[in-house]
Amino acid sequence: MSTVWAAVALIGAATILLKATGPLLVGLRTLPPRLMALVVLFAPALLAALVVTQAVGGNHKIVLDARLPGLAAGGAAALLRAPLLAVIVIAAGTTALVRGLT
Repeated sequence: MSTVWAAVALIGAATILLKATGPLLVGLRTLPPRLMALVVLFAPALLAALVVTQAVGGNHKIVLDARLPGLAAGGAAALLRAPLLAVIVIAAGTTALVRGLT
């Protein structure tokens, strides 16, 4: 087994262990309401950080290119409650159009 695959296996096992720790420690107990309100906000915050990083992140600098108008168009479509497939098509189409024009 190469070093890379050993690292992948180790990280996979650590991930499974970490994910299993929460239910084992908490068990059937419920979290306090204030903590639960905070936990609910983690997923949207992480998703927003990932989207922003992928949209404007570059090689250790901010890059404003065709991805940003695509993100804005997709965000607008999502705010207008368009179906998910339509949001993806609108964002990708806008990005392709801007790239084609520049």
